[in-house]
Amino acid sequence: MGRKLILLGSTGSIGTQTLDVVRANREDLEIIGLAANTNVDMVEKQVREFRPKYVTMFDPKAAQDLKVKLADMPVEIMEGMDGLIEMVQVPEADTVLTAVVGMIGIRPTIAAIRSGKDIALANKETLVTAGHIIMPLAKEMNVAILPVDSEHSAIFQSLNGEPKKKLEKILLTASGGPFRGKKRSELENMRASDALKHPNWSMGPKVTIDSASLVNKGLEVMEAKWLFDVSLDQIQVVVQPQSIIHSMVQYVDGSVMAQLGVPDMKLPIQYALFYPDRVFMDEKRLDFYELGCITFEKPDTDTFVGLKLAYDAARVGGSLPTVFNAANEMAVKMFLQEKIRFLEIYDMISEAMDHHKVIQNPSVEEILEAEAEAYEYLGSKEW
Repeated sequence: MGRKLILLGSTGSIGTQTLDVVRANREDLEIIGLAANTNVDMVEKQVREFRPKYVTMFDPKAAQDLKVKLADMPVEIMEGMDGLIEMVQVPEADTVLTAVVGMIGIRPTIAAIRSGKDIALANKETLVTAGHIIMPLAKEMNVAILPVDSEHSAIFQSLNGEPKKKLEKILLTASGGPFRGKKRSELENMRASDALKHPNWSMGPKVTIDSASLVNKGLEVMEAKWLFDVSLDQIQVVVQPQSIIHSMVQYVDGSVMAQLGVPDMKLPIQYALFYPDRVFMDEKRLDFYELGCITFEKPDTDTFVGLKLAYDAARVGGSLPTVFNAANEMAVKMFLQEKIRFLEIYDMISEAMDHHKVIQNPSVEEILEAEAEAYEYLGSKEW
């Protein structure tokens, strides 16, 4: 079963790999719409190759520039949040893959669900901040939320065909990132260039820093809670440095199902786009002789407190996960600009969470207000 796809975030790491999957499966997958922020040159190339009917540039100037470059092409070009919301509702598409980074993904995802589209979800913030809105709405509209994240895809695959009520525990694996094994004293002077050297995965800079801080795993814990309707006590993080086991599910009889594969994001992307089918993929296979062994460790939450803070935010719930996420986004941006040190990422998250007055069951407006308030509060302080 192929899909007619709208791809939000077509110029990022997940977006470009999604287009690789489409390129390899042109008979079954069709691009109806593309969205990006400012990268006009890359989007122009994508439009000329994949010939979508619609394109949205979040940046209005980029949209105007693209109109000039694509004057010879039969494509409708939209701009801003209004453009994203309009594009995800077009009747020609049946699936929206959200690969944008940040809370910009929430409103288009809700609009897409309301218009009956399945969601291939690669945007963590949508469920972290608005899971209490998204999941009931998807159920009401009878649309599928198909996880694209490698860990959530692995859990999804490990649950396949098993009775949902028999799940005992989710074992969410983590590579440990580029700083695995280091202590707080060693992290004091780590720079962005050190944190960007991920041992296994090729990802965008934001996600790579989040992997180094284990904040990424914290966001994935919150996501898993909503996606699979489990309690936080049923989610255990296990460090698996080789990134071969992408996650596991333990059942009430003690049996554990795991999904394994080489670390390649194209696999979970393709699985989401063809679910429930599997199709051939011409990529490297796992060689167990070459691999030799797979090892496991307990996460060091005393050093990498991002994971502990995520559990704290998720237990309180309401608008606190939004503040956790917003504070981290701002901190990562400042770290990449070398305005703060690595461990100050945790300080910024902790301060913002302590300062926030929690709203239970926040609306989309209240979620976005909580984000803005966290930015404003952290921006008013000296770091």
